[in-house]
Amino acid sequence: MARRPGLRLSARLKLALSYAGFLAVAGALLLAVVWWYLLRYVPDNDQGLLGVSPNRYLLVHTFAPAAAWAMAFLLVFGLVGGWWLAGRMLAPLGRITDAARLAGSGSLSHRVRMTNRRDEFRELADTFDSMLDRLESHVDEQRRFAANASHELRTPLAISRTLLDVARKDPTRDRGELIERLHAVNDRAIGLTDALLLLSRGDGGAFPREPVDLSLLAEEAAETLLPLAEQRGVTLDVTGAAARTSGSADLLLRVVTNLVQNGIVHNLPADGTVTVHTESYGGTSVLRVENTGRPVPPDLVPALTEPFRRGTERVRADEHAGVGLGLAIVHSVVRAHGGTLALVPRPAGGLVVRVRLPDTP
Repeated sequence: MARRPGLRLSARLKLALSYAGFLAVAGALLLAVVWWYLLRYVPDNDQGLLGVSPNRYLLVHTFAPAAAWAMAFLLVFGLVGGWWLAGRMLAPLGRITDAARLAGSGSLSHRVRMTNRRDEFRELADTFDSMLDRLESHVDEQRRFAANASHELRTPLAISRTLLDVARKDPTRDRGELIERLHAVNDRAIGLTDALLLLSRGDGGAFPREPVDLSLLAEEAAETLLPLAEQRGVTLDVTGAAARTSGSADLLLRVVTNLVQNGIVHNLPADGTVTVHTESYGGTSVLRVENTGRPVPPDLVPALTEPFRRGTERVRADEHAGVGLGLAIVHSVVRAHGGTLALVPRPAGGLVVRVRLPDTP
């Protein structure tokens, strides 16, 4: 909104004028008190007070010039002192303004880092620094995400172009094999695009909310993935009680499905287990997915929820090879629902994943 043209007073000048006005009013009140409680009891006659001069007329004419000079001094002193005090008080605000100006120009690395004693300006500066920390982290994350997404999308497109070039240059090559490979590459590109759209939907939080029972979603996901578990020799077990929350049933079903599928795919070669447990306590609905598998290094766990981070031991080359967005989608959807996601490596191998969401009675 454009400001109306006119006189623009700075906050420092306003404070200085306020200090000067306050001193002037205080001086006027003091003079009024002196007049009311002292001069009015001085007789206004030739004999003065107790028959001794001076009288009220002389006192007033003697006191008035001194009072006027005192008022003028208070006004000037209030302006000068108020200007100086206002400058000292508003100096932290100037540092915050400079940091905000730099942030607006694209420099997110600058911080206020105020070191004086804690007051309102210190709290504002600390809050602004925290906001810049989160904003810089978010921007860096988005840049990495865009770069990784571009790389991941470029790979299937480059493979498709290579296959098409081969088909054009070698007409005798088996067309059926090329078509199957193109179909597989295209499916992977579509899956990656769908995952990116789902991830952006979860980050935006723009979805209708409805009552959802996590135990029912766990049973549905287990029923869907049971053939995959049987194919890999993994025992899939669903236990627990009702765990009700509020949110998008489709997105939360994707959360449960991704966790169960990860538990099945990243498991032991044979005789592996995946346990899905739901419960509700303390105003929180909990979904726990625990699986056996290879040991996961603790330093790798925090990076598993970052987009396109699969980990050295988690890269697959079969038909279930992912694009590194499974846990990133889970983390995004859980965060959009006001919940938390915790990953803990099992000492014997595998992971324990806990999703906590606000309970809905």
